[in-house]
Amino acid sequence: MGKLIDGKKISSDIREELKEKIAKLQEEKGVTPGLAVILVGDDPASQVYVRNKERACKETGIYSEVLRLPADTTEEQLFSYIDGYNKNDRIHGLLVQFPVPGHLSQQRIIDRIDPSKDVDGLSYVNAGKLASGAADGLVSCTPRGILELVKRTGTQIEGKHVVIIGRSNLVGKPVAQLFLNENATVTICHSRTKDLPAVTRTADILIVAIGRPHFVKADFVKDGAIVIDVGTSRFEGKLTGDCDTDTIIEKASYITPVPGGVGPMTITMLLDNTVRACMDHIG
Repeated sequence: MGKLIDGKKISSDIREELKEKIAKLQEEKGVTPGLAVILVGDDPASQVYVRNKERACKETGIYSEVLRLPADTTEEQLFSYIDGYNKNDRIHGLLVQFPVPGHLSQQRIIDRIDPSKDVDGLSYVNAGKLASGAADGLVSCTPRGILELVKRTGTQIEGKHVVIIGRSNLVGKPVAQLFLNENATVTICHSRTKDLPAVTRTADILIVAIGRPHFVKADFVKDGAIVIDVGTSRFEGKLTGDCDTDTIIEKASYITPVPGGVGPMTITMLLDNTVRACMDHIG
């Protein structure tokens, strides 16, 4: 019988560690890390996410600003606000909450943000640094959270076979690079992969990020594997993941629940990225 990885507890532990780092920065450098979030429009889920980020900043001691803009905000107007935050020394991390209204380009928005403040880790500069193995880039929050969850099980990652189902720019590709940088052997699977269960059964660490509820069954999993379920979907009125947790836990050594696994780590890694950006800024 495997164990559930308690993302809420690990997230809480990391936030306590961040509080200490922030207090030290304030005491020794007279600086408080600052995060700005721009929300365009009134998407209900985005509003919830932004409120959660505001609350998390307040709890850990990070200075935060939220700029709420109407849905008809033009690109020129949005870029003027981004440019202002890029020049603002009180703000060390900046993000625009996605999705944005259809007349705005997500990639052009990402490109406009100063890479040193790109705490979502989505810019070409930060993606390139991750791919090249550079240590000074900012890495996407969910992939960072996944790596941290695995590390906190006490697992030695070096030499392990990591199989990832999903090749998105948001999760699949960056998390593959993170585990490569930890000297794991990495395989990326996707919708064109032949005999998917045969491939996933070779995984010491299986990461699933496809958004298909209960897609991965116990026969996809090797005995003793670690399974990280990134998926979140509504299924029969409940939030559920990509994995059939009830059967997989009988075979896996560890598995993340949904909710309460990867989810809490994403905002926590955003906070951590903001602190890192602040420390890089002050040198």
